[in-house]
Amino acid sequence: MAGRRALKAVLIDLSGTLHVEDTAVPGAQDALNRLRQASVAVKFVTNTTKESKKNLLERLQRLNFDLQEKEIFTSLSAARSLLEQKQHKPLLLVEDSALEDFTGIDTLEPNAVVIGLAPDHFNYQTLNKAFRMILDGAPLIAIHKARYYKRKDGLALGPGPFVTGLEYATDCKATVVGKPEKTFFTQALSDLGCSPSEAVMIGDDARDDVGGAQNAGMLGILVRTGKYRDGDERKIDPPPYLTCDSFSDAVEHILQNLL
Repeated sequence: MAGRRALKAVLIDLSGTLHVEDTAVPGAQDALNRLRQASVAVKFVTNTTKESKKNLLERLQRLNFDLQEKEIFTSLSAARSLLEQKQHKPLLLVEDSALEDFTGIDTLEPNAVVIGLAPDHFNYQTLNKAFRMILDGAPLIAIHKARYYKRKDGLALGPGPFVTGLEYATDCKATVVGKPEKTFFTQALSDLGCSPSEAVMIGDDARDDVGGAQNAGMLGILVRTGKYRDGDERKIDPPPYLTCDSFSDAVEHILQNLL
């Protein structure tokens, strides 16, 4: 903790940290309410590409979480920003429920490939179309490269294996826009008026949540819920600032030790 400034912001992962699909992590709502009573900014940062920000917000509000749409920063938002900046016309490999976040983006005659989590579209025909576009010079943009995520029926493949397959087949590297990219975390903090050294990240993914945040200069707290598997904290160097059982325990540590 030497040399760190007073904590100003807490970034919180959603899926696996606060909820798994339509079930809240026990105690998470009350813990969030306790955190909001402290003098610290809160922002929710997610790589979820299965649904739009609006659908995600409605899901969380149904679970009685106190949050507003402006507090959610998604990798879909980061991907849209990049497309607008580069003026790309994407082939969008995302679930239909996430397309709302790309409203107004020109997708006719696509010249870039954008991949999120799209189980309904990850078939040979679609991936082969993406493969041919990339060979013809289209950039490959990965909304994120998570290996897997937690569903209520168990762990499930994330977009990472599919992105990596296209990288392997085309001998190119994807541009990644979501966690664990440093730019994702700095973008998330940009409107909170604080530096990475004044922020902490809480999440269930050792590499993408905690490792990414710590590489950006933040503290990282790993929770043993969601996709966490025994030993995950040993997969990153430096290890997490803290590993604890749940979001509720993480909030308790912050309130007792970091404020």
